[in-house]
Amino acid sequence: MTIEYLADRREFIPAVARWHHAEWGHLRPRETLEDRVGRVERDCGHCEVPTTFVALARAQVLGSASLVENDMKTRKELSPWLSGVFVAPEQRRRGVGAALVERVVHEAQALGIRRLYLYTPGSGTLYLRLGWSIRERTLYRELWGNQEITIMELAPDSF
Repeated sequence: MTIEYLADRREFIPAVARWHHAEWGHLRPRETLEDRVGRVERDCGHCEVPTTFVALARAQVLGSASLVENDMKTRKELSPWLSGVFVAPEQRRRGVGAALVERVVHEAQALGIRRLYLYTPGSGTLYLRLGWSIRERTLYRELWGNQEITIMELAPDSF
Protein backbone atom coordinates (compact mmCIF):
# COMPACT_ATOMS: atom_id res chain seq x y z
CA MET A 1 0.00 0.00 0.00
CA THR A 2 1.14 3.53 -0.76
CA ILE A 3 -0.34 6.83 0.30
CA GLU A 4 -0.21 9.62 -2.25
CA TYR A 5 -1.52 13.13 -2.73
CA LEU A 6 -4.87 13.03 -4.49
CA ALA A 7 -3.52 16.02 -6.43
CA ASP A 8 -1.08 13.58 -8.08
CA ARG A 9 -3.75 10.92 -8.68
CA ARG A 10 -6.68 13.02 -9.88
CA GLU A 11 -8.21 10.04 -11.68
CA PHE A 12 -9.49 8.94 -8.25
CA ILE A 13 -11.41 12.17 -7.55
CA PRO A 14 -14.75 10.74 -8.78
CA ALA A 15 -14.41 7.62 -6.62
CA VAL A 16 -13.50 9.64 -3.51
CA ALA A 17 -16.40 12.03 -4.16
CA ARG A 18 -18.85 9.12 -4.57
CA TRP A 19 -17.68 7.60 -1.28
CA HIS A 20 -17.95 10.87 0.60
CA HIS A 21 -21.32 11.70 -0.88
CA ALA A 22 -22.72 8.26 0.01
CA GLU A 23 -21.25 8.35 3.53
CA TRP A 24 -21.87 11.96 4.54
CA GLY A 25 -24.34 13.35 2.00
CA HIS A 26 -27.07 13.43 4.65
CA LEU A 27 -25.12 16.23 6.39
CA ARG A 28 -25.53 18.41 3.27
CA PRO A 29 -28.83 17.33 1.75
CA ARG A 30 -28.80 20.04 -0.91
CA GLU A 31 -25.34 19.05 -2.17
CA THR A 32 -25.29 16.97 -5.35
CA LEU A 33 -22.64 14.46 -6.32
CA GLU A 34 -21.31 17.01 -8.80
CA ASP A 35 -21.03 19.56 -5.97
CA ARG A 36 -19.08 17.00 -3.95
CA VAL A 37 -16.72 16.35 -6.87
CA GLY A 38 -16.02 20.10 -6.92
CA ARG A 39 -15.30 20.15 -3.18
CA VAL A 40 -12.96 17.17 -3.44
CA GLU A 41 -11.15 18.87 -6.34
CA ARG A 42 -10.75 22.07 -4.29
CA ASP A 43 -9.24 20.07 -1.44
CA CYS A 44 -6.54 18.61 -3.72
CA GLY A 45 -3.67 20.66 -2.39
CA HIS A 46 -0.06 19.67 -2.38
CA CYS A 47 1.98 20.37 0.78
CA GLU A 48 -0.65 22.84 2.01
CA VAL A 49 -4.02 23.17 3.68
CA PRO A 50 -6.29 21.89 2.21
CA THR A 51 -4.89 18.63 0.91
CA THR A 52 -6.22 15.11 0.45
CA PHE A 53 -4.43 11.78 0.46
CA VAL A 54 -5.44 8.45 -1.02
CA ALA A 55 -4.30 4.97 -0.06
CA LEU A 56 -3.56 2.83 -3.11
CA ALA A 57 -2.74 -0.80 -3.79
CA ARG A 58 -2.24 -2.23 -7.28
CA ALA A 59 -3.74 0.90 -8.88
CA GLN A 60 -6.88 0.55 -6.75
CA VAL A 61 -7.97 3.30 -4.38
CA LEU A 62 -8.56 1.97 -0.87
CA GLY A 63 -9.43 5.09 1.09
CA SER A 64 -8.88 8.80 1.63
CA ALA A 65 -8.25 11.41 4.30
CA SER A 66 -7.93 15.20 4.20
CA LEU A 67 -6.34 18.09 6.05
CA VAL A 68 -8.73 21.06 5.89
CA GLU A 69 -8.92 24.53 7.42
CA ASN A 70 -12.31 23.99 9.05
CA ASP A 71 -14.80 21.14 9.20
CA MET A 72 -17.48 22.51 11.53
CA LYS A 73 -19.41 25.73 11.04
CA THR A 74 -20.05 25.89 14.78
CA ARG A 75 -16.37 25.58 15.74
CA LYS A 76 -14.64 28.12 13.50
CA GLU A 77 -12.12 28.82 16.28
CA LEU A 78 -10.69 25.30 15.90
CA SER A 79 -8.31 24.74 13.00
CA PRO A 80 -7.07 22.80 11.07
CA TRP A 81 -8.99 19.53 10.88
CA LEU A 82 -8.46 15.92 9.91
CA SER A 83 -11.47 15.30 7.70
CA GLY A 84 -13.05 12.80 5.35
CA VAL A 85 -11.33 9.68 6.65
CA PHE A 86 -12.94 6.93 4.61
CA VAL A 87 -11.88 3.38 3.79
CA ALA A 88 -13.73 1.23 1.27
CA PRO A 89 -15.81 -1.32 3.21
CA GLU A 90 -13.96 -4.31 1.78
CA GLN A 91 -10.62 -2.80 2.87
CA ARG A 92 -11.50 -2.02 6.48
CA ARG A 93 -9.71 -3.50 9.50
CA ARG A 94 -6.44 -3.76 7.56
CA GLY A 95 -4.66 -0.63 8.84
CA VAL A 96 -5.62 1.59 5.92
CA GLY A 97 -7.47 4.15 8.05
CA ALA A 98 -4.66 4.35 10.61
CA ALA A 99 -2.07 4.82 7.84
CA LEU A 100 -4.14 7.63 6.28
CA VAL A 101 -4.55 9.39 9.63
CA GLU A 102 -0.81 9.11 10.31
CA ARG A 103 -0.03 10.56 6.87
CA VAL A 104 -2.23 13.59 7.54
CA VAL A 105 -0.55 14.06 10.92
CA HIS A 106 2.90 13.95 9.26
CA GLU A 107 1.75 16.50 6.69
CA ALA A 108 0.55 18.78 9.49
CA GLN A 109 3.93 18.43 11.21
CA ALA A 110 5.76 19.32 8.00
CA LEU A 111 3.59 22.42 7.69
CA GLY A 112 4.39 23.51 11.26
CA ILE A 113 0.90 22.76 12.54
CA ARG A 114 0.94 21.92 16.23
CA ARG A 115 -2.67 20.88 16.92
CA LEU A 116 -5.30 19.07 14.86
CA TYR A 117 -9.03 18.51 15.35
CA LEU A 118 -11.59 16.05 14.03
CA TYR A 119 -15.17 15.10 14.66
CA THR A 120 -16.73 11.70 14.42
CA PRO A 121 -20.26 10.39 15.00
CA GLY A 122 -18.80 7.31 16.64
CA SER A 123 -16.82 6.73 19.80
CA GLY A 124 -13.52 7.60 18.17
CA THR A 125 -11.88 4.30 19.13
CA LEU A 126 -9.49 4.38 16.14
CA TYR A 127 -8.41 7.92 16.95
CA LEU A 128 -8.00 7.23 20.66
CA ARG A 129 -5.72 4.33 19.75
CA LEU A 130 -3.67 6.74 17.58
CA GLY A 131 -3.14 9.22 20.42
CA TRP A 132 -6.07 11.60 19.93
CA SER A 133 -8.04 12.79 22.95
CA ILE A 134 -11.70 13.71 23.40
CA ARG A 135 -12.29 17.47 23.54
CA GLU A 136 -16.09 17.35 23.84
CA ARG A 137 -19.25 15.51 22.90
CA THR A 138 -21.97 17.66 21.38
CA LEU A 139 -24.86 17.77 18.91
CA TYR A 140 -24.18 18.92 15.37
CA ARG A 141 -26.14 19.86 12.25
CA GLU A 142 -29.21 20.95 14.14
CA LEU A 143 -30.95 22.06 10.92
CA TRP A 144 -31.11 18.49 9.63
CA GLY A 145 -31.65 16.67 12.88
CA ASN A 146 -29.29 16.55 15.79
CA GLN A 147 -26.51 14.04 15.57
CA GLU A 148 -24.31 13.32 18.55
CA ILE A 149 -20.65 13.69 17.68
CA THR A 150 -17.30 13.55 19.41
CA ILE A 151 -14.83 16.37 18.79
CA MET A 152 -11.26 15.18 19.24
CA GLU A 153 -7.84 16.80 19.17
CA LEU A 154 -4.26 15.80 18.73
CA ALA A 155 -2.21 18.02 21.01
CA PRO A 156 1.42 19.15 20.52
CA ASP A 157 2.85 16.58 22.93
CA SER A 158 1.23 13.85 20.80
CA PHE A 159 2.99 14.87 17.59
